[in-house]
Amino acid sequence: MTLVFTLCSVNYLAQAHTLGDSLREQNPDFEYIIGLVDKLDTKDIDKSKLPDYQLLEVDKINIPDFAGMCDRYDITELNTAVKPYYFDYFLKNRTDITNIIYFDPDIIVFDKLSHLTKNLAENNIVVTPHMTTPYNDTKWQSEEDIINTGIYNFGFVAIKRSDEAQKMVTWWCDKLEKECKIDLCNGLFVDQHWAEFFPVYFDKVFIDKHLGNNVAYWNLHERFCSFAENRWVINGNIPLQFFHYSGYLIAKPNEVSKYQNRINFEERTDIVPLFELYRNQLLANNELYWKNFKCDYIKPKKVQRLVRVRKYAKMPLEKLASLIEKL
Repeated sequence: MTLVFTLCSVNYLAQAHTLGDSLREQNPDFEYIIGLVDKLDTKDIDKSKLPDYQLLEVDKINIPDFAGMCDRYDITELNTAVKPYYFDYFLKNRTDITNIIYFDPDIIVFDKLSHLTKNLAENNIVVTPHMTTPYNDTKWQSEEDIINTGIYNFGFVAIKRSDEAQKMVTWWCDKLEKECKIDLCNGLFVDQHWAEFFPVYFDKVFIDKHLGNNVAYWNLHERFCSFAENRWVINGNIPLQFFHYSGYLIAKPNEVSKYQNRINFEERTDIVPLFELYRNQLLANNELYWKNFKCDYIKPKKVQRLVRVRKYAKMPLEKLASLIEKL
């Protein structure tokens, strides 16, 4: 049996809902759980708007020193830091589960994930690289940005129940307890760089270069999207498995992602229908209602820090370096 989970605070429930709907349509035999890094009972919530999926609140999985993590981390760091702890919880408490897949909430699944489950049958861990071919321009995001933020994108990772996967999860928990920070000067970008050790430290880690996996702004230079025979495909004949809408905001519908200037809708009309679909799904799943809720675990000072981090993360590295030099 395969379990899929995502992680979010209440403000991202529309995204988690949309991911769940796509999984239910394409892979109805998969179980889906939303790991909620937040509290529901402290908020005046219209329960009729809650997604029709299991919500597993973070305080139910007994993370050691979770209070300390809340003090150390902003909302992005915290939602990332608990990821291996959810894997650990499912491995230890759901013995009926063979495969565990994590997706970021801002993903839509477009196909039956038989390619992935086949790879899990033969391997312990599956990861995806940001891209498989070089950039040949000076746009942002660049290869230097990829070096700073990680060769693999851990908006997705999958494991098969095995001793090796449990070893990995235990090691990952230890690293993310205190070192899941956005701190580029010290070589940290949440979980991304720690997870680059997976293929080195652990056996049967598969780096899946399937062009239909984890399609996003960072790899659209090598992937053209089209709709043929009632399905989305990449480069004419490769089934689109899942699309990662990282950095997309319905408040800015003309921007592919707030994190880059590499891809735009004027030059890439092939992706316009994919983003129209996503926007419509978010609105149908109450994005305008959920987006203004505050996470209970994040102190106001952490929210302000996140605003600064996002501001600087959106800058090209050259501009950011010039600002640092003036300090």
